Amino acid sequence: MAEWLKRPTHNWRSRRFNSYWIIRIETRTHREENRFMNGIKNAIFTDKSIRLLGKNQYTFNVESGSTRTEIKHWVELFFGVKVIAMNSHRLPIKGRRMRPIMGHRPHYKRMIITMAIHLYKTSIPSTRTRNRLIYGQHHCGKGRNARGIITAGHRGGGHKRLYRKIDFRRNEKDIYGRIVTIEYDPNRNAHICLIHYGDGEKRYILHPRGAIIGDTIVYGTEVPIKMGNALPLSPYALEEACTVWEGVLIDQKEESTSTDMPLGTAIHNIEITLGKGGQLARAAGAVAKLIAKEGKSATLKLPSGEVRLISKNSGAKRWLGKRPVVRGVVMNPVDHPHGGGEGRAPIGRKKPSTPWGYPALGRRSRKKNKYSDNLILRRRSK
Repeated sequence: MAEWLKRPTHNWRSRRFNSYWIIRIETRTHREENRFMNGIKNAIFTDKSIRLLGKNQYTFNVESGSTRTEIKHWVELFFGVKVIAMNSHRLPIKGRRMRPIMGHRPHYKRMIITMAIHLYKTSIPSTRTRNRLIYGQHHCGKGRNARGIITAGHRGGGHKRLYRKIDFRRNEKDIYGRIVTIEYDPNRNAHICLIHYGDGEKRYILHPRGAIIGDTIVYGTEVPIKMGNALPLSPYALEEACTVWEGVLIDQKEESTSTDMPLGTAIHNIEITLGKGGQLARAAGAVAKLIAKEGKSATLKLPSGEVRLISKNSGAKRWLGKRPVVRGVVMNPVDHPHGGGEGRAPIGRKKPSTPWGYPALGRRSRKKNKYSDNLILRRRSK
């Protein structure tokens, strides 16, 4: 042992004690810093959280043991802003099975932090318009009527959706617009694109096939016949009524400045009723072809193969809300006409039927003596 340790005047225990507590205090400080850094797990980007960005509200997942005071202190220290409100709620624990053991995933709190930022500018071009163009659906889409009775089977559940307001009329006449974004729409199988018009108006339209970000589109009579433009079938149609026709050229490469839409043009978003907006050929990849024009009517070939007349003056399965389908032969007789019997029994009928006894699989569902029967020149193939 060293000579200085044998001296009675040297306090060796106190040195060791003091150095231990110095290490203990430093370790505790480091632990508190890590707790502040790890308090906020990640930011949340959903339809609701993006909509709250316009109100300077940010959504985070935080540790369940973190307090509001700690999170507020850490946010103000790290971002250099003033926190004026904090709203938190505990999310339900999601179960997770590992063979015979039923456990649960890590549990977090979700916190919405309101910051006092007055000069807020976002880098997302469509965020400013989301409060006006995107809103929640207030109707129930579970296949029930007003009394709660199931009228459409195998529908219900699904992921939450926000409705995007689509401009089917395209009534911004002679005002050029630029395609800013091409976005996914959960309410339809076609993509949509955000248009910034020259007068400051911002609207969503159906994405024309082949259009890219940066292209310009316009609606009117003296407009080029090119991809994405909206124009009437004949030069005098727009003078009589405001119409919506979106021309999408497939074979023709060069632009044409003729006000009369040529035959063979592929179009979509076709209006039937005056001023109601596009109703035909709105799905993804669906186009109708203009095959003839005579008098005040135009002949179109629809995507289903049907040929009809149009007035020139008009313009993951459960996440999708689809529930499982059960065959009728495996049901009981009280639930379906095909049900009952011992083992694998036949349906016991000449033709298959619906759960309510009506003919199924092949029966036409179109109403007889419909108002538009005289406009159909050739029926659809199926």
